[in-house]
Amino acid sequence: MIKDSGFRNYRLMLIVVVAVQAILSFIYIWTFASDVFGWRKTPLSWQLTEIVQMLTIFGLLLGTFLGAVLLKNFVRQRNELEARLHTASGEFNELMWKRFKQWGLTPSESDVALFAIKGFSNAEIAEMRGKSIGTIKAQSNSVFRKAGVNGRTQLVSLFIEDLTGSIGRSLEGAEN
Repeated sequence: MIKDSGFRNYRLMLIVVVAVQAILSFIYIWTFASDVFGWRKTPLSWQLTEIVQMLTIFGLLLGTFLGAVLLKNFVRQRNELEARLHTASGEFNELMWKRFKQWGLTPSESDVALFAIKGFSNAEIAEMRGKSIGTIKAQSNSVFRKAGVNGRTQLVSLFIEDLTGSIGRSLEGAEN
């Protein structure tokens, strides 16, 4: 299971950076506007003005640095999730063909089962395979019978249950 404490840390870091930048930007804009529009009776000393500008620059640099760190970490996490998705996709494909073989499906039945799992209708499968709808229905029923299910939904459910069980076990093993 993916832990979200890292996400909370990133979120907190991002909130702090945005808050610091907002506060420093407000102070900088206020001091600038006060000087330009004469809102302040006594002008700020040049030392204080320089300090405000230095703090503003520091806030911008801090935001840039932490933004880069956050971006790097988000890209790394995205790559890890893509790798997991690729692994799951491969596991699903491997599991599917293994089950087809266990059930003793013919090559035609395997094709029909594959298209059914992908969500194609009997008419679409018939058109793609150049067969009649009656032939596809007969092959679908044969697939369902051999798999021990009543229809497409149960067929897909078999694979989802097997896949989520195997991924869950592999992730548990990786965490331990």
